[in-house]
Amino acid sequence: MRIRSIMIKNPITISENASVQDAFDLVNSHSIRHLPVVNDENNFIGFVTLTDLKQAFIPSMVSDLTLKDIMIKEPVLLHPDSDIETAARIIYKHKIGGIPVVKDRKLVGIITTTDILGAFISMMGLLTNSSRIDVALGKKPDAFQDVSRIIQDNRGQIISVGMASHRTDENIYYFRLKPCQVEPIINSLQKNGYEIIETS
Repeated sequence: MRIRSIMIKNPITISENASVQDAFDLVNSHSIRHLPVVNDENNFIGFVTLTDLKQAFIPSMVSDLTLKDIMIKEPVLLHPDSDIETAARIIYKHKIGGIPVVKDRKLVGIITTTDILGAFISMMGLLTNSSRIDVALGKKPDAFQDVSRIIQDNRGQIISVGMASHRTDENIYYFRLKPCQVEPIINSLQKNGYEIIETS
């Protein structure tokens, strides 16, 4: 999935010539936490967060501190054709809440942790009525294909598949299915030598 399909398009921005007070008022009035800074041509030039503004608010009232002084001038950026996995890794690695999306120096969007979480929830089918079977695949090289075939042969329709990364030695996969009778699937998997870890 590409960033362009889930990013916030045409996000609220602020001019490079605005004051810290202007920026603080803007984030408060729109209940946002990230504010891209652009010039008159809508070229992206910086990024400011609510945390930055809170820290700079009082000093800006008693000094010449400006938005240019506090904005992040070279933040992490994403291209709209970047994939969602890349965005998730960057946000996790840098422990940030949002990333500007830029193409040819133009700001085209912004993506936040909420957008990414929503996309993963949708991809995994977590908000849809579904069944789940967790299966230990063992060491057979064709086990994944075999388990998938067994599920489908027993009228199971797979929505999504995940792997337990913390239990790689057991090679456990989570199969989320459209609502169905899971008992025949479980019985068939067990008859073929697969261990069922959990169902829901």
